Amino acid sequence: MYLLAGVLLLLAWTAWTLARLRRLEARVDQAWVALDTQLQRRAGLAEELARNYPGAVGGRRAAFLALFAADARAPVDGDRELAENVLGRELRELPADLAGVPAGLQSDLTGTGTRVALARRFYNDAVRDTCELRGRRLPRLMRLHGSRPKPRYFDIDDRLELVPATVGGTGQSAA
Repeated sequence: MYLLAGVLLLLAWTAWTLARLRRLEARVDQAWVALDTQLQRRAGLAEELARNYPGAVGGRRAAFLALFAADARAPVDGDRELAENVLGRELRELPADLAGVPAGLQSDLTGTGTRVALARRFYNDAVRDTCELRGRRLPRLMRLHGSRPKPRYFDIDDRLELVPATVGGTGQSAA
């Protein structure tokens, strides 16, 4: 009797855990689609800025910006995180006043930077939750994840502005 109750409890727990794993993996997939969409949008806006307003960005910088945006869309070396970091750094280093660039494009660039940061946070949270459940003792021993690969974190520097150097950790700019 107790053995049957224990087996039923284990079966119920297993079914619940499998359903939770499926939901978490679906959440990771949805979060990745949202993140990829925002990254592609940011690269597209950077290409548009470089192509249509090279004078505002600076001729040589515009060429680099277009190159970095294209590499972020389809990394030559396959390292998307590196390509996105390079593009993000280049976008942060743009002058604050982009003369001749429509305000709509400037606000789209700013808004997309914010959405990239949020989408990356949601994606990495989903990855963390999935890895945490998969890493627990019983799900790991019972191999509830099957042969599905472990999701990877997407680590990029998605700060919206350059952080000024600080003096002695006081938060004051070094001048």
